[in-house]
Amino acid sequence: MKNYHFSVIVEKDVDGYFASCNELQGCFTQGDTYEEVIENIKDAISLHVSDRIESGEEVPQPQAVSLTHMELAL
Repeated sequence: MKNYHFSVIVEKDVDGYFASCNELQGCFTQGDTYEEVIENIKDAISLHVSDRIESGEEVPQPQAVSLTHMELAL
């Protein structure tokens, strides 16, 4: 069994939570609670990676990740 590392972005809005994994194009999910969206993104990543492995595709791994929160007054 191999360990993989992925960056996950979780955002909250009026409808609940949204999570995405930037290293895996198209890998995203939503949930009503933070806990639900975390479980959902784990499942989505697992399915995505398993599919790539079965297809003989490379599983991308992040080289460096930087996250910045920015406020702009315009």
